Amino acid sequence: MNSETKISLAWGVGIVVLALGLSSARSAGHVDHDTVMRIALGATGLMVAWFGNMMPKRFVPSALARKVHRVGGWSMAISGLIYAGAFATLPIQTAVFVGGGAVLAGLALTLGYCQSLRTRARA
Repeated sequence: MNSETKISLAWGVGIVVLALGLSSARSAGHVDHDTVMRIALGATGLMVAWFGNMMPKRFVPSALARKVHRVGGWSMAISGLIYAGAFATLPIQTAVFVGGGAVLAGLALTLGYCQSLRTRARA
């Protein structure tokens, strides 16, 4: 198993353990429902930002693929930070809208950039 897979599994296991710990703390009356949601979803946003940060560092043989990784990495890192920040500061309903919109915008930007590179390569 390579290091990227180990790190990805660690993120997944970490978020599950965090959510289970928060759930048990909520059952014990130490934290409320909003705090559990904010922390768990904020951690998810940080995970998206971390994976976005790692995208440009992966080796790919094609120059066009390196460009896509760079743009995709920036867009996912920024959208993940916006997602985490939204759940840290905004009301839950607004955070869902803003955070989800930021991640969708990051994906749309990356896909649009891929399409523009493909169109330019064909021309």
